[in-house]
Amino acid sequence: MYSLLLALIYLAFISLGLPDSLLGSGWPVMHAELGVPVSYMGVVSMVISGGTIVSSLLSDKLTRKLGTGGVTAASVLLTVLGLFGFSVSTKFWMLLAFAVPYGLGAGAIDAALNNYVALHYKARHMSWLHCFWGVGTIVSPFVMSRALTHRTWNDGYRAVALMQLCIAVLLLVTLPVWKKAGGTVPEEKRRSVGVRGALKIKGVPYLLAGFFGYCAAEATAMQWASTYFVAVKGLPTEDAAGLAALFYIGITAGRFVSGFAADRLGDRKMIRLGTGVLFCGIAALALPIHSHTAAIAAFVVMGLGCAPIYPCIIHSTPANFGAESSGAIIGIQMAGAYVGSTFAPPLFGLLGSALGFSILPAYLLVFAVFMIAMTELTFRTAEKNRSDTGP
Repeated sequence: MYSLLLALIYLAFISLGLPDSLLGSGWPVMHAELGVPVSYMGVVSMVISGGTIVSSLLSDKLTRKLGTGGVTAASVLLTVLGLFGFSVSTKFWMLLAFAVPYGLGAGAIDAALNNYVALHYKARHMSWLHCFWGVGTIVSPFVMSRALTHRTWNDGYRAVALMQLCIAVLLLVTLPVWKKAGGTVPEEKRRSVGVRGALKIKGVPYLLAGFFGYCAAEATAMQWASTYFVAVKGLPTEDAAGLAALFYIGITAGRFVSGFAADRLGDRKMIRLGTGVLFCGIAALALPIHSHTAAIAAFVVMGLGCAPIYPCIIHSTPANFGAESSGAIIGIQMAGAYVGSTFAPPLFGLLGSALGFSILPAYLLVFAVFMIAMTELTFRTAEKNRSDTGP
């Protein structure tokens, strides 16, 4: 039963990744057809992120009412609504309207599934789970590329919406599996400290700050890699776009590989190891070499370094703060993640325009140092909390 449930969770995380890279891959054509500036992609992204943050904060309450399976199925259906809405949009305001269910569908499922896996499965599955999210982010740009080649961007969204609809139907018909595998205490009857209670726990603010720092660095590297290759290394835009995908590939491959070591090394050592590799990648990017070869290798190494950090921080949450608190804390973590990934890249854009995009390594280093400092404080505070409460 647990194996079948785990397969459903992996499938759900592919569905979570599918929409994440669609907007960026289709926007060069979308903005022209909709008659809006290129910069308006930021407006759409912020509406989506706003919905995601709201649903992340509500995820603990929703999970206790509907169960993880119910939240997962409902979230995918909301995403289907948003994607179908994008597929019929002919005006910019229509995108903004359908961006609301698009975003609401992403946050609760992210928090609910991460918490469920952290509670019920070993660390390796958390790494592989996020590897499958990466599979979704890699597939959808190819779908959009094919749609742009043969039809329109609307067809790209429609194709992904149909994929999501099939996954949603499968999740709906398998809802009884969640209840059978739910353990002795149903999720809706489990105690929870709630969002306010979670914020009062010693160490949680450090955890949120560290997670914010990681997601700020990851999102900035993802979104500005292409511009860095063009502005700093002098590559043509068409080549830079393809090379930027190496960071995604590094993360996806790294999460697959790190899954084999996660159980043996533990979350804290994996976070330290990943951070060390990330620092090496940033150092390679900062080398005063005009050749783009070192920069290509640097982005791959940074992706490999980032790979274990996100899943291991999440997986360590129940162990650090207890099962009763983990649902609310992971919901806040997801909200903090989207705050970091929403605001850090635009801030870099402003700084890069003023000071030059060669400051990318320094910008990433600031967030990486902040992340590991806050994460170490989290583990130390959690250890002190456990020693104070006794065996």
